[in-house]
Amino acid sequence: MAEPRYPDPSITVPERVLMIQAHPDDCEFSSGGTIAKWTAAGAEVIYCSITSGDKGTKDPDITGEELIVLREQEQLEAAKVLGVKEVIFLRYLDATLVPDLKLRLDLTRVIRQVRPTALMCFDPTTRFHGDGYINHPDHVAAGDASLAAVFPSCRDRRTFPELLEEGLEPVEVPHIYMFGTANADCWIDTSDYIETKIEALRKHASQIGGADADLSFVYEWNRDNTTRHPNKPDGFGEYSEAYKYMHLG
Repeated sequence: MAEPRYPDPSITVPERVLMIQAHPDDCEFSSGGTIAKWTAAGAEVIYCSITSGDKGTKDPDITGEELIVLREQEQLEAAKVLGVKEVIFLRYLDATLVPDLKLRLDLTRVIRQVRPTALMCFDPTTRFHGDGYINHPDHVAAGDASLAAVFPSCRDRRTFPELLEEGLEPVEVPHIYMFGTANADCWIDTSDYIETKIEALRKHASQIGGADADLSFVYEWNRDNTTRHPNKPDGFGEYSEAYKYMHLG
């Protein structure tokens, strides 16, 4: 087995985490077990939701404005289950995200406000999974903009000088965990937190088909993550979440 990187991202608990998602529920589906594990160990976790999911329904009788209210409340309740400290909603429109300078500026602002020691975001290089899923374009855009914000925008003093006028000094974020990746190299054992993840997902009733929906596929996804782990250490559990990890600096 290869020597672990320092610090070993599979066992290190970050002090302060900023999780950037495209839509309410992305955090729970991708990383709910990891977040629950880290908050239980004392990490401070803050969510930033770029959109509030105003397009995410098949119900012809609900408006986009009503859906925003519903999905934001669902996200707040799910975050509470996982021990998340705060949820920031940027309220971009769903299904139309582009990684432009406005989004990069807004995310750079959030990063400088939160000053995380670790950032979680989508892997923007993932365009599909297998032969049955095309990655949502908002996921790709959110990941692209997040990485551009974390490097170099939040680090460089002369980038977005208006943020200095707001009192937001540059910050460097050393640890990056990209979820939704086809190039995982970091697996976090979440076996002790799979039921917490499921409980949080059930708060997103509008998206999963009701509070009592069958979520057996979530267990299968997380079990499959472990199956794909190339160098499972002794005692590694049944369920895990997988990331592309980068250590900057």
